[in-house]
Amino acid sequence: MIKFAVIGDPIAHSLSPAMQNAGIKALGLDAEYFAEHVRHDDLKEFTEQARRGLAGFNITVPHKNAVFPFLDHISKEAQVAGSVNTVTVKSGRLYGDTTDGYGLAQALKEAFQFDVRGGRIAFIGCGGAAHAAAAYFASQGAQALLLINRTVAKADELAEKLRTAYGTDVRTCTIDDNARISEFLNASDVVIQCTSLGLKPDDPAPIDLSLLPQSIRVYDTIYKKTPIVRECERRGIPFANGLAMLLHQGARSLELWTGRPAPVEAMRAALNKAYAEKQ
Repeated sequence: MIKFAVIGDPIAHSLSPAMQNAGIKALGLDAEYFAEHVRHDDLKEFTEQARRGLAGFNITVPHKNAVFPFLDHISKEAQVAGSVNTVTVKSGRLYGDTTDGYGLAQALKEAFQFDVRGGRIAFIGCGGAAHAAAAYFASQGAQALLLINRTVAKADELAEKLRTAYGTDVRTCTIDDNARISEFLNASDVVIQCTSLGLKPDDPAPIDLSLLPQSIRVYDTIYKKTPIVRECERRGIPFANGLAMLLHQGARSLELWTGRPAPVEAMRAALNKAYAEKQ
């Protein structure tokens, strides 16, 4: 039997096994996909075992960058992003890639009929998800990327990487510079909410929500009804949550491992069911 896994710390909350096992079943593979709790200190041991026992694995927080030293090859996009979420095992060698940006691009296409190529995209927060998405969007020919972050030095570091690797127009500002944020949002087609604010019921909004222009589209990488989602509902601004991103990044991982088109609708049905059961 072929084996795949997802690792993280914590990992019990993961919806990936339900989604990936539905995809595996639809493809008729003699395979299984399981979640494994791996702590930082156990990463090296896990990757050595994976060389012999797995055909591939996904990586979630907090290991997307920490896994780098244990891989044999890392794609350019993953190097620029500083993030690997998918590892393919071939002849005992580990090949790291990132499918997060692809997943978000497909989600934006589904939700808003929005094509990243030539698009102007703002990011609120510059953590791992934003790094991966921004690197993919730059590689696909985005016109401009506008980074809003609490620590502007972190945004500047990512901006420089993207300019160097892809020649993309990238601008940055701090999360409390309302004049600049307003300028960024009014110049954007889509804004991606990438902070963790909204995971807890009493979390504040990441920015002053009155700055959202009526013309923008909002994608929140969190699955819950966050302050920014509630504001969009109140004002009739188009929005979507992070489930479709999870679906499409996982589908792309399965394609990398199997070399076959992913059964996206079977995976979507299983993901939606698993998500509903956890509510």
